[in-house]
Amino acid sequence: MQKRDPDLPGSFQKGKTTMYIANPDRYKKMEYRRCGKSGLLLPVISLGLWQNFGDHFSYENMRKMVLTAFDHGITHFDLANNYGPENGSAEKNFSRILKEDLMPYRDELIISTKAGYEMWDGPYGNWGSRKYLLASLDQSLKRMGLDYVDIFYHHRMDPNTPLEETMGALAQAVRSGKALYVGLSNYDGPTLEKACAILERMEVPFVIDQNRYSILDRTIETNGLQNMNNQLEKGLITFSPLAKGQLTDRYLNGIPADSRIRTDGRFLHESDLPSAKVEQLRKLNDLAAKRGEDLSVMALRWILDKPGTTSVLIGASKPEQILKNLHVLDSEPLSEQDLEEIDRIAAKIHEIEAANA
Repeated sequence: MQKRDPDLPGSFQKGKTTMYIANPDRYKKMEYRRCGKSGLLLPVISLGLWQNFGDHFSYENMRKMVLTAFDHGITHFDLANNYGPENGSAEKNFSRILKEDLMPYRDELIISTKAGYEMWDGPYGNWGSRKYLLASLDQSLKRMGLDYVDIFYHHRMDPNTPLEETMGALAQAVRSGKALYVGLSNYDGPTLEKACAILERMEVPFVIDQNRYSILDRTIETNGLQNMNNQLEKGLITFSPLAKGQLTDRYLNGIPADSRIRTDGRFLHESDLPSAKVEQLRKLNDLAAKRGEDLSVMALRWILDKPGTTSVLIGASKPEQILKNLHVLDSEPLSEQDLEEIDRIAAKIHEIEAANA
């Protein structure tokens, strides 16, 4: 007799083996938005495999996170060549999940990867040369066991390689059938405009930009990316929406022993959370509570309400966090009063950060 795994609505237990069949209701609630004026739709919540899919993490936990996401309509899984740690390990672990569970659903998935940061030793394993980008894409496809990715990104601007060369490599990725669409990540507005003009001349399906964005990080508002992206009618997917956990209730009452600050320390440090800043974060939390939701949900809602936003990339270390973030699908748009209060608190936080820099 088949027995459902309560953590994975689409799975069932057959003997001692958990077999995966996708939740038949997975598309009923998720919202999908178009990438600019292209034909590509993305779920408003996508899953990034940046920090918690390396070889020293539990494979079964990684598997449950990916399948929990797909069971709730998250069809987009975002990787890069250097995600892990170690470099390449996230793609390898995702490949195993694909092979064992998700390959029957490949045509329902959007799988993206990137190249642009240091991947291997020597002069050809970094930045934006044709040599690096195309070799890296071949390696990524081999690690994931795929013939193509849906989106291939250049991961960051390269100040030394001609833009025409980098964009030409992206064009070749599409013409070779190894990528369906291309994207740019961590670009600013002026460089985006130049890159888009080159890609349009080459008739390359450039559909999306990926950049960091949150209540606490407004860089894309000040470097021209957001405005230019909207002018060009490209999709926008944002990462680090919760500012490394600062826009959750995780650090409002001290630093937990099992937090990343204590166990990892690569991306967030205790010095990043002075008491004056935490006091302001509590005010954001109070505002979210008045709206009847968690701070993390309000932070995601803030991004999704911005014109031009296609999707928000969430990271997670356990399936429950994914389910918690999906509550944004039930949240109401922020009022003008809410937005003004968020901006006031965020400005105060920036003052505190500048004073402590």
